[in-house]
Amino acid sequence: MAEENVYRCEGCGGIMEFDAATQSLKCPNCDTVVEIISEKQTIVEHRLDISAKKRLQVTEKTTQTMECTGCGAQIEVDKNETAAQCPYCGSNYVLASKQEEVMVPDAVVPFQLDENAVKDSFRKWIKGRWLAPSSLKNLYQHGGFRGIYLPYWTFDAQSECWYTAQGGRERTVRYKDSEGNTRTRTEVDWYFTKGHFHHFFDDVQIPASKRFGSGMFRGIGDFDFKRQVPYAPQYISGFLAENFNVSLEEGHGKAIMEMDSELRSMSAADVRRRYDRVKDVHINRNYTEQTFKYLLLPVYSTSYSYNGKDYNVLINGQSGKVSGEYPKSPVKIAIIVVIIIAILLWVFMDDASAAELNQEEQNVIETTYTDMESLQDVVEEVAYAVNYDDVCIVTE
Repeated sequence: MAEENVYRCEGCGGIMEFDAATQSLKCPNCDTVVEIISEKQTIVEHRLDISAKKRLQVTEKTTQTMECTGCGAQIEVDKNETAAQCPYCGSNYVLASKQEEVMVPDAVVPFQLDENAVKDSFRKWIKGRWLAPSSLKNLYQHGGFRGIYLPYWTFDAQSECWYTAQGGRERTVRYKDSEGNTRTRTEVDWYFTKGHFHHFFDDVQIPASKRFGSGMFRGIGDFDFKRQVPYAPQYISGFLAENFNVSLEEGHGKAIMEMDSELRSMSAADVRRRYDRVKDVHINRNYTEQTFKYLLLPVYSTSYSYNGKDYNVLINGQSGKVSGEYPKSPVKIAIIVVIIIAILLWVFMDDASAAELNQEEQNVIETTYTDMESLQDVVEEVAYAVNYDDVCIVTE
């Protein structure tokens, strides 16, 4: 394993960490700030070929691999970390038995928010969860956030696309119904059409963590790639970084699917410039000048407990957007259902009052009233039997 770089403060000897506010290394003891200077002057785009991954060897790493004993996450940390809590499941992670082969990132999007700003984002988020039990909003933990860099692949490609489709032109037709009244309808005449165009794909973003597939990171929003900088290990100081577990080949396959979908949408949009409607779009495309890079994106992670169950929360380290799990109160859910039924019933009654109701419509209304009253009885019994927010929690 390569020797780890520990960044000592020249003033007091403390270990310096990356500071989001100054975008520099900062000593937590004496506030000394040191500018980060990357050995890489530019962000490298690698040509996409079979041997691409082999060009970056494990000997270039300056971190050690830790493996969580709970969820199996593999995290890159500095050599001073020997055991700590996993940012995903809260379990302890321990040093892996062997060094994992990990590529050195080409670029990194540094953290823009510090922990205080993240706590504010979390506080606003949890208070805005209307379906959460009210007591949760007073019991949530104020700390325990850990910054972690998530792995991503990005792909560039020049594309050439040929397409065929059916373009439709609408026309209005007048006709008489069975009662002799004149009415109109829209009919569509379909025509074969085709086209050809070029398009350059820049930084198609593919998560290199399979946790995205499980929904753990959904909802934290996009990252601003204009802020990416050439990778330097100083950006990781004081943070964690997850290893990629989506291979380059798998990531490229997902990128191709996204690019194909985009070309199909662009083809359909091109047809709509000449026609009113479009259907049966088929594309034939070719990708050239394909490149890729491996980079890290900033996220804060935390977990909290409520009624003996753990919940995970992720926060975008740039924008502060929050995505997470939280307990839901079934009483509040039931109240929403009652309100929706009441609104629908009110609309139905308002429409029905404009005309005479036949017996079948009257029966429908009476049945709806009965169902709504029964649901209200259930809600009232549950709310009366237990404290409002101590109802058995159901999570989605």
